Amino acid sequence: MTGAKVKTLRDSTAMRWFVLILISGLTFSTYWFQDFMSGLKGIMESEMGFSSEEFGRIIGLTTIANMFGMILVGGVILDKWGIRLTGYVFGILATIGAATTALAAAGFFGHDKGTILTMMIVGRIMFGSGLEILCVLATRTIVKWFKGFEMALAMAINIGFGRLGTALGMASSLDIGGGRFSPAVTFAATLIALSFLMFVIYTFFDTRIDKQNKDALIPGVVVPEEEFHFSDFVKLITDKSFIYITLLCVTFYAAVFPFIQYAPDMLINKFGFTSKLPPEGSVMIFGSEALGIVAVYLILFVFALAFSIVPSRINNLTYRRLFTFSLVSIFAVIVFNFWGILQIWLHNGSKTASLIPLGTIIFTPIFGNFVDRKGKAASLMMLGSVLLIFAHLSLSLSNSVTLGYLALVSLGIAFALVPAAMWPSVAKIVPENRLGTAYATMFTVQNWGLGTFFWGIGAVLDLVNHDNLPAIREGKMTYDYTIPIMMLVVCGIISIFLAALLKKADAKQAYGLEFPSGAKK
Repeated sequence: MTGAKVKTLRDSTAMRWFVLILISGLTFSTYWFQDFMSGLKGIMESEMGFSSEEFGRIIGLTTIANMFGMILVGGVILDKWGIRLTGYVFGILATIGAATTALAAAGFFGHDKGTILTMMIVGRIMFGSGLEILCVLATRTIVKWFKGFEMALAMAINIGFGRLGTALGMASSLDIGGGRFSPAVTFAATLIALSFLMFVIYTFFDTRIDKQNKDALIPGVVVPEEEFHFSDFVKLITDKSFIYITLLCVTFYAAVFPFIQYAPDMLINKFGFTSKLPPEGSVMIFGSEALGIVAVYLILFVFALAFSIVPSRINNLTYRRLFTFSLVSIFAVIVFNFWGILQIWLHNGSKTASLIPLGTIIFTPIFGNFVDRKGKAASLMMLGSVLLIFAHLSLSLSNSVTLGYLALVSLGIAFALVPAAMWPSVAKIVPENRLGTAYATMFTVQNWGLGTFFWGIGAVLDLVNHDNLPAIREGKMTYDYTIPIMMLVVCGIISIFLAALLKKADAKQAYGLEFPSGAKK
């Protein structure tokens, strides 16, 4: 006979969401640092003398340690050491790596191009070695606090914070740096340090809930912790559903993350977008254009979360409709008053490219809530892959600016749809005490795809434009992005095939990917 259930911190709704904010700081800052250079490619070429291949090398080698098992080792460490110790070790590693990159960009290690390039790569490798483990850790922490509650929604919001970091990094780094490269890197590195401090604050709550969980055990009964065995890993990597969802993770993200790095430069070269905002496009707050840009994106983020989360929590249909109508009306008034500035932003490379992560901020919580309530995760992954193909075909083969906008929005929706369905699905396929290893395995394989395409797009871009490179650097010609983007269409086609196989495998293995969260299979 057992007593009444002992209440813990995770039973408090306010506490769960406060923890989500603390842990999402890591997601926000790491995504910012991963992607902020995409808006600076032109500056890196003109100010630092880097080529497209060298830009791709800096981005691509960020993943090198994870390609060779660092993240897998980190996942096993997470399962054995727990959240706190793992977070301290890899959080410090990422912070030191970000600081090294910033010091290299500032010329601390030397001012010649070769030294700067080498030390920036060293810093990015260190940062990347901690990056993916911190992403796994954030996801594992959300499972710890939200399983049995709003898990898919919480994961979706955490992803939304990451996309906000990407969008702001892309859109504002040039302005934050005052048109220079080094200050933008320093700011990005500072965000990593601040988010690590947020994690340190979280660990106090993590310690307390572990103690509460231990005290909640039946007196006199000792529940031994399960040790990690190699047979667990073998069982994991031979599970058909896990194989398909891992390969889908590779092909889908390889078609999105690398594209984001080159999207602003592609829009400038292919569609003639501006690289810098004209004065009439500035939004100033306290005399700062960078603060103005941050404020705009934070407002969009708050509206997106309110629109996607609050209505589903209002039971009264009349109140729900009234809230939605009021929110849309307020947003429409704001857009109307700033329409002139928004039109200028939509002809700027980095601002327009940020539509990709911006779309995920709007739609990821909606799709996460849908997966919680309705299921259909495997089907949604198939739909996201279709949108991916449409987006890249449009951007590679068409010169229509209107179709280009539609492609970016479609890519943003796909970028929200697939992760919102994918990550909760992993928690259904894999036991909770092996999620660290599972997520780490997925990220390890994913990094092979990311590293290949991060670097490969830059190398192919230089290769197909080889005869025109001198004229391009003189500003007399522009890059031709057709072939590099068509490479990503192939990834989308493979993604559809893998999503179909996943749905078929789930029908046999009965993990319940097509069922709502908590529903019996």
